[in-house]
Amino acid sequence: MRATGEHTAAVPIPAPPPPPPPMPPSAVEEAEKEKRKNRRRPTRRSKQQQQQGAAPTAAPQGGPHADAAGPVSVRSMPPMHVGGGARADAEAEASAAGTSHSWPLLPTPRPAEALVPGAGVGAPRMRYFQPHWPERAVEEAVKRGHVFVGKFRVNAHNRNEASTATPMVCFTNIVLFPCNCVVTLIFVILQAYCTIDGIPVDILITGLAQNRAVEGDHVAITLDPVVHWTRMKGPNVACSPAIGGDSVAHEIGETNGNHCRRKGQADAGCRFENCSNGVPVMDRTHLHHKNSGFSQAVKCENGNATVPESNERDLSDVKSEAARALQRICAMIYSHPGRRPTGKVLSVIKKSPRRDAIVGFLASFPELPDGDQRKNQMDVKRMNYRAQSVVTGLIHLLPTDPKFPRMVVSVSTLPDSVIQSLREGDAAMEKELVAARLDEWNEESLYPYARVVRFLGKGGHVKTHMDAILFENAISDAEFSPESMACLPDSCWKIPQKELEARKDLRKVLTFTIDPPTASDLDDAISIEILSGGTVRIGVHIADVSYFVHPETALDAEAQSRSTSVYTLRRKISMLPSRLSEELVSLNPGVDRLTFSIIWDIDPHGNIVSRWIGRSIIFSCCKLSYDLVQDLISGDASQSRSAVSSLQVHGIFERDDVIKSLRGLYEVSKNLKEIRFKDGALSLDTAKLMILFDEDGAPCDSYRYVRNDACFIVEELMLLANMSAAEVISNAFPDCALLRRHPEPNLRKFREFEAFCAKNGFELDASSSGQLHLSLSRIKEKLQDDPVLFDILMFYASKQMQSAEYFSTGDLISKKDDWAHYALSVPLYTHFTSPLRRYPDIIVHRTLNAVIEAEEVYMKQKKSFTGRNGVKASCDLMDRCFTGLQVSKDAAESEEGKKALSAAAKKFKVPSSENLGEVAEYCNERKWAGRRAEDAGQKLYMWAMIKNKEIVVCNARVLGLGPRFMSVYVPKLAMERRIYYDEVEGLSVEWLDATGTLVLDACRNKPAQRRGTQMKCRAIEEVAMMVNPSEWMLSEEDEESGATEAGGCTAKSVLLSGDAVKAQAAPAVLPLVIHYLSDIPVVLHAIGGEDCAVDIGVRLYMASYFK
Repeated sequence: MRATGEHTAAVPIPAPPPPPPPMPPSAVEEAEKEKRKNRRRPTRRSKQQQQQGAAPTAAPQGGPHADAAGPVSVRSMPPMHVGGGARADAEAEASAAGTSHSWPLLPTPRPAEALVPGAGVGAPRMRYFQPHWPERAVEEAVKRGHVFVGKFRVNAHNRNEASTATPMVCFTNIVLFPCNCVVTLIFVILQAYCTIDGIPVDILITGLAQNRAVEGDHVAITLDPVVHWTRMKGPNVACSPAIGGDSVAHEIGETNGNHCRRKGQADAGCRFENCSNGVPVMDRTHLHHKNSGFSQAVKCENGNATVPESNERDLSDVKSEAARALQRICAMIYSHPGRRPTGKVLSVIKKSPRRDAIVGFLASFPELPDGDQRKNQMDVKRMNYRAQSVVTGLIHLLPTDPKFPRMVVSVSTLPDSVIQSLREGDAAMEKELVAARLDEWNEESLYPYARVVRFLGKGGHVKTHMDAILFENAISDAEFSPESMACLPDSCWKIPQKELEARKDLRKVLTFTIDPPTASDLDDAISIEILSGGTVRIGVHIADVSYFVHPETALDAEAQSRSTSVYTLRRKISMLPSRLSEELVSLNPGVDRLTFSIIWDIDPHGNIVSRWIGRSIIFSCCKLSYDLVQDLISGDASQSRSAVSSLQVHGIFERDDVIKSLRGLYEVSKNLKEIRFKDGALSLDTAKLMILFDEDGAPCDSYRYVRNDACFIVEELMLLANMSAAEVISNAFPDCALLRRHPEPNLRKFREFEAFCAKNGFELDASSSGQLHLSLSRIKEKLQDDPVLFDILMFYASKQMQSAEYFSTGDLISKKDDWAHYALSVPLYTHFTSPLRRYPDIIVHRTLNAVIEAEEVYMKQKKSFTGRNGVKASCDLMDRCFTGLQVSKDAAESEEGKKALSAAAKKFKVPSSENLGEVAEYCNERKWAGRRAEDAGQKLYMWAMIKNKEIVVCNARVLGLGPRFMSVYVPKLAMERRIYYDEVEGLSVEWLDATGTLVLDACRNKPAQRRGTQMKCRAIEEVAMMVNPSEWMLSEEDEESGATEAGGCTAKSVLLSGDAVKAQAAPAVLPLVIHYLSDIPVVLHAIGGEDCAVDIGVRLYMASYFK
């Protein structure tokens, strides 16, 4: 069995052979008599059957056809009750408290009894799951508040494994194979959750109640009675749905092209001071849930749902009924603070796209010989299992993502070469990483059926796993189609004279770009002009991608399909062809370019006094990097002189002009940043790692990335441009503008975070984003001597944040308060500044084009009208009634304004509200997929680097403790990991719950073991790297000298080479006493790759003479 996590699994029951011909009446009568006799007389099991766990044998029925089948019968599995003891306790407590047991719910599904194949005509098959409800029944039940709709999310960390042995009956090509072996069934009971709008806690769904739902599905669920709710550690506190990781840092960091790393999953199930209550912290995406009530009684006939005959009630009655249902369930939650609601899946409303993107390894079905043969055949080779896979026609698929269950693949669907390798027992086949899709999951099988669509290559190679990451996230790195390339102009294209005349000419304004040194697609530039009275004119100029990418073209369709560019360190998958993104549109220095510009006049106090938005032409005089800009604006004269010598300037400007402009921009950006944080903005700068590569492209080292002042120059101006664009398009098109919202954080989690801070002596005010920022700033001052603890604080603070998301204003037209961006503390925000790598920016550009066009039309009409009436129309405010600082709502809502806006929207094909909502939802999904791919790529290269070094020794900080495992934060990798120490041979574990103390010591004596029992103990090497103290002390001086030689790069370097790595942390000594937030030495090592998922493992680093 693999150590990478296995899911609900059992040998599926394939379709039985065609039923035999009808039995004669005499045979039928005999069968009925035998059946009645068996019901009166319970089956007796022999002693041998009890020892082997075999199923009882039933008398064959059905005449000669049954005799030909040969195997023993298979009884259906008993229903799995998770935490049965807790459930009984719950019933007793509820009974004592007077709680009603008549909580409305659906009948608990139970697997149907499976008869022996061939045991009579029409014999039913084993049914493990209830049929899914029809769509209409679900819709009606949701409308009436009978059923909830939510997104199915699996917590891969918490799972309970159980195994059983049962005879195996296989059908292949209508041939029944004898049942001469025992197959071990591994049931991994996953924990899954659904977030329901209006219910303060997530709903727990486990075992068969998950009813074939998989990660990411949108499901309809019903809730269990209160007596069946599970226990959880902390109290239920009202919260908002969904956690989005460190979305704040990523959201703000995106504005200047820095793709931040997003890390971390909080673990539940141990003694956490900051999290838990049994709720997993995982990659959640904010979701709109269209639910409005608690489960009501719904009739269920033969497993099929029917809607009660109460649909004639008017809508007001339904709403009041739904409101009462919500109040009832919330009251139950608050009156039972120690219990979590549980439920069951009734139907899969929308299947997750990840069903078509499964990655894993093939594996044969393991077999265990019967009885006495077990002792003589313990060394049976897996080659036999592979060969038998060809005979049985089935083989396992073990997904690398532990959130997905084991699957079954039909061998007949595999290529002939693969079938031949399986027949020969080739072990290499189980090291091939494959891409598959989930085809079917019927009611009679605990396994879903999958189909392999692609063989990715041998596991353990970076390229193979990177291809797997892209497939898992449905990211295509294929070449652009000929139809898309045909939409681009030819190689000799030049800016048409018509555009030169129609656009604002800014080519004589000092303009430059600031990007990472390796950037090739430059989509934003900055300009500055010094005006009188200390006022400066700042311009942000964005590549006019919409000029080349027209709606309803092949290029537009492909850009929308990709939706975003994906950066995976050594690989860039562009949203647009490189000819467009790196040549025609990229704001390269020394050439004229078409742009979309927003220009502000800003006074010395940072106040914006005027604004202009429109199409323009610019000439960038130079391409600057962040480090170069930092050197130029710093006060260090030597650094400035060195930077000036490397500065290349094109056009009419000199180096001194560029340096003066940069320093002026720096002062303006400081004022803008100060004003923004005074207005309540929040900054969560979590630790970010960058990986270095050697000449051969292999990862060799990493360092902590630190943002400098040059980054903030770009960030402030890009944020200002995005906010300005959002204000303009939302005022002009309030029902079809594409904006970006950031909901308030998870309240329950923030209360836990406040408690964590209070316990450690920190005062936290989370009443608003601004107060939270001030609190974290004060804590940072206090923790100047303990930066690791502050990193942990920021690590957890970021987890309380929900994900920002795109949305159509028409979808929330009646809830304008929900348009706001929490982290930025602004009412309106969108993405405008990166159209080369984000499709939503292109839509915003088209919408702005429509606003500008409508403004020009409206202005001409007004001038004509005022001219005819003898009124001079020289008011500059009227010229910018849609895009200026003082937006005229009267103009936008007037008949002339509406007509102009409507005509412009049709001309530039601005999406309607309905279509825009679908586009926003798709762009959100693609953006999150891109983030997952970038994070997975970062982890993959970190894994490869550690694998090359074999081990890395460093310190870690304990975040959570319990009797089974601890959770540690590794500062040098900015990640959280678990160390399991239960059931380890040679290791004594003592957990003191009252004080939260863990004591680990060497076990000198072998623990007593009852005769006939098997204790599954792991080797201590799986938990700790043990070294002899004398050997370590002898080699310490040599290691320190190696570290000294490498000291030139220790300021930033995270992982050093050779012996210098091992000298960074001394091993702990047994007995080891561990408390919360203790520093402990650990060893990092690479896990998996060749036949299981890639991961980075953590072991304790200890010294002991008992090694």
